[in-house]
Amino acid sequence: MKAMTMTTRSMGAAALLAAALAMTGAPAGAVELGAPAPALQLPGLAGPVDSLALKGKVVVLDFWASWCAPCKRSFPWWNEMQAKYGARGLQVVGVNVDRKRSDADAFLAAAAPRFAIAFDGAGDTPKRYAVKGMPTTVIVGADGSVLGRHEGFKDDDRSALEAAIVAALAKAGR
Repeated sequence: MKAMTMTTRSMGAAALLAAALAMTGAPAGAVELGAPAPALQLPGLAGPVDSLALKGKVVVLDFWASWCAPCKRSFPWWNEMQAKYGARGLQVVGVNVDRKRSDADAFLAAAAPRFAIAFDGAGDTPKRYAVKGMPTTVIVGADGSVLGRHEGFKDDDRSALEAAIVAALAKAGR
């Protein structure tokens, strides 16, 4: 009976993940859902950010820029998600794409992130993830595969994004 409950729960999590990520149509050339996420090795606010060190965690990559108004609105929410699910294995990583680090630093001084921040002023990582607009969110499962992506950030997006995070954590057994 316990095995059946686990199967039912796993199927429910998979269905929830599929439903939550239905809104995440990837642009042409984007990393395919289920494919391995491209490696990430970038300088960070608190030291290097390396995908190898994040292996086994559910990772939310949030590509942002200092000039992006929706990015400013998303940071408090990402702080909330990191605080709420970090102990279960979530790691939010904000990947800044500003060419000038001083622009990012000014944004960060006001935004006060409580999650990892990485810098890619050369734009190599956004290219590998086929990022077309700001912000773009990519959810990477604990197994390193791309589980979903979403472009933009509106208050109405929060419940679907959180459901996708919860489903990814459940898929990882967390």
